[in-house]
Amino acid sequence: MRMLMILLVSLLPYRAWAEACPDDARSQIDTLARQVSQWDDVYHRQGQSPISDELYDQARSRLAQWRKCARQPTPKAENPLASSRGTVRHPVAHTGLDKLLDASDVGDWLGTRQDVWIQPKVDGVAVTLVYRKGQLHQLISRGDGLLGHDWSASARRIPGIVQQLPEPVDAVLQGELYWRLDDHVQSAHGGLNARSKVAGLMNRRQLSDTQAGGIGLFVWAWPEGPASFTERLATLARWGFTDSQRYSQSIESISDASRWRTHWYNHPLPFASDGVVLHQAAHAPAKRWKASAPYWAVAWKYPVTKALALVRKVQFRIGRTGRITPILELDPVWLDDRQIRRVSAGSLKNWQDLDIRPGDQVSISLAGQVIPRLDEVVLRNKTRVEVPVPDTQDFHALSCWQLDPGCEEQLLSRLTWLSSNQGLALPHMGRETWNVLIQAGLIAGFLDWLTLDAAELANIDGFGERTRARVLDSIHSARKRPFAQWLKALGVPPAARNNLEGDWHTLVAKDTQAWLASDGIGPRRAAQLSAFFRDPQVQALAETLHGAGIDGF
Repeated sequence: MRMLMILLVSLLPYRAWAEACPDDARSQIDTLARQVSQWDDVYHRQGQSPISDELYDQARSRLAQWRKCARQPTPKAENPLASSRGTVRHPVAHTGLDKLLDASDVGDWLGTRQDVWIQPKVDGVAVTLVYRKGQLHQLISRGDGLLGHDWSASARRIPGIVQQLPEPVDAVLQGELYWRLDDHVQSAHGGLNARSKVAGLMNRRQLSDTQAGGIGLFVWAWPEGPASFTERLATLARWGFTDSQRYSQSIESISDASRWRTHWYNHPLPFASDGVVLHQAAHAPAKRWKASAPYWAVAWKYPVTKALALVRKVQFRIGRTGRITPILELDPVWLDDRQIRRVSAGSLKNWQDLDIRPGDQVSISLAGQVIPRLDEVVLRNKTRVEVPVPDTQDFHALSCWQLDPGCEEQLLSRLTWLSSNQGLALPHMGRETWNVLIQAGLIAGFLDWLTLDAAELANIDGFGERTRARVLDSIHSARKRPFAQWLKALGVPPAARNNLEGDWHTLVAKDTQAWLASDGIGPRRAAQLSAFFRDPQVQALAETLHGAGIDGF
């Protein structure tokens, strides 16, 4: 059962990638394609990571999906590695990797192969190592997979690269230069921009001893090596490339692959990694390798911690105190095992500063693995859609006690607070129930619900007998709540308990100076308390509560 859950969760983050075309598909596709091309150039030519790998993968997948649904072919000349092309030809082409999206795809891939091994997918910089008679002759950056740059001078300063093999052999190896990390747990710490650090150092003309000492090497391919994967690993280890043997495991099933993927994601490693690579021991002869994904190796990335979300709408939620919170309505995306459809943009000022509009694409993550959090704007829609924004002067702590135009959100927030544990603690009276009562026309004011009866509730579609009984029970119990609890439910500004002693008439009689004379109340809070108790609408509510026989009014 536990393994089944792992497999199901592994599939979830990618479900949202099969999405509908945007309304302005051509413009959106062109904008996204240009951005992806810019990321490719910065990543492969300059060695920098302007965006995380997982967001990049999602952007490329989205671009492919949009092109498909818009029936727009992928340009033949499009090559993510084109800008990183060098002048030195690789003896054997770098093949790259296809990425399998979920456990089902991995299971299908494994089902047609034998003698498969799994390794962490090291997050570093791919290189070719050329040995002549056991001596390191050349180190070539990946480039475009066929032509790279000569990094030999820097390589000779790196202790992590074996300079002289114990045997006088000619060999071509492929691997990953990585930045050494102490007990790095990928699930907890992420990539830490380790790849960019290595790329930046290798593009320099000189390395200090400290910088060179921080670089390690993981060999993942020996194109002309022994047919036996075990023999390959043993020989590499004998030559000094011990990481390859230490972090390679033979697997036979999807459960084996899932177990090692989960293990390496959650346990310490000496490098950053962004997934696992599955290798079939048998591969094509080296002379047939091409700068494209091979049939004998694939990548399976770790679960995404960030999702690239398309903003559909911008709405505004108004709290009971009048605070305006922009809410981004999203095309559904998956994070962990949760489908996310909306995320808060924080304060109104924060949203205005970020200038998020429908059609923009944003990065979201989970704060504390629970709450959706807006991280950044990744890509802006070329068309800036106008969004009507509530006027901050219309909403405050004493506005919207009635269902006046524009007051639906704040009145609903007031009622939700009233029935919460901070207010009257009414069971079965949450935001959705209040909304149903409002939509049914039974509530137009803050206290209209006090007089509801069974006959009125019986007219609401979807309200069964049990629901009606619960609502009536909550209304009945509200009448018995003590005065102090009712004050909180009305939203009285916070004050020390002994400052709110007495009944309603006692509290109304206090002016600002009287409140200011109370212990622990400053000028700002004194003005708030005085304004609250003297507000005509609040006093009208008190009269209603007096007429209903509520204690203290």
